[in-house]
Amino acid sequence: MLFQEAVLFPESITTEQQSLMLVKRLLAISVSCITYMRGLFPESSYGTRYLDDLCLKILREDKSCLGSLQIVKWIQGCFDALEKQYVTVEQGKDPALNMRFGILCLELKSYLLSLGSPVHVLHVAVLAIYTNPETVTEMYQFKFKYKNKVPQMDISSNHREFVAGLCSKDVKQASRLLLRTLYLLMQDLGPLPNDITLSMKLLYYNHVTPKDYQPPGFKEDGSPGDLLFAGDPINLKVGSVSTDFHFMKVRVTTEKKRVKRADSNLIPKNGPTEISHQGLDCEEDEEEEECTKV
Repeated sequence: MLFQEAVLFPESITTEQQSLMLVKRLLAISVSCITYMRGLFPESSYGTRYLDDLCLKILREDKSCLGSLQIVKWIQGCFDALEKQYVTVEQGKDPALNMRFGILCLELKSYLLSLGSPVHVLHVAVLAIYTNPETVTEMYQFKFKYKNKVPQMDISSNHREFVAGLCSKDVKQASRLLLRTLYLLMQDLGPLPNDITLSMKLLYYNHVTPKDYQPPGFKEDGSPGDLLFAGDPINLKVGSVSTDFHFMKVRVTTEKKRVKRADSNLIPKNGPTEISHQGLDCEEDEEEEECTKV
């Protein structure tokens, strides 16, 4: 498995290293959840762990499934970039792998981002599922921000907000809420077709990144970065976790018709959320967008 320790998350978040461990594990568990609930890999590619009453399926190195092995390699490459607090310029596309559930294509795309206020490094890890080479049907964004200090943790769900100190109970509550919401969303999406392409991208600031650095498992790519949806996309905020050292947010974008229940509380009350059809919206002011929080 991606990690072997009995305790899923640190008991307390008082150091940058403990915060980094939390963020890395949340990313690994979230990606594992998506691939498991969307039926991308066989049961043998997952191990089972529990967070209270929440059963978690976590990817492991299954030598009988090349696709899951490659995803594990990608996650480990993200770990490397998170540890170093940078990724590199123009990275890219791995060879396509033939697999039982369709075609797996891993790629890493870089963009130079800029914000008005000073921050350290922002990472955006994007998992996109394509029904054909040009059309995205589902997109999962994991946003990471490094910061000097934030004095409290914010936990948001269905417009409820809790503010608490950085203790073990609060970290577990925030993380559990994020993962449970993601699991519920996966159950609310319609089934995928048999043949899909799975794409993974990283967006970042490159002002601190050595030009010769490439995360393990990725290489240079010069293809266009447009992400186009065939139908009307909706933008769903799953949740976020914040510590004194890191901020992590999860967002899902999909076609409205793919959400099974029309009355789902995941759909914004004001209708579909417009997103850029020329790529990803990576501005920090999107935090203030009117969008249903789950």
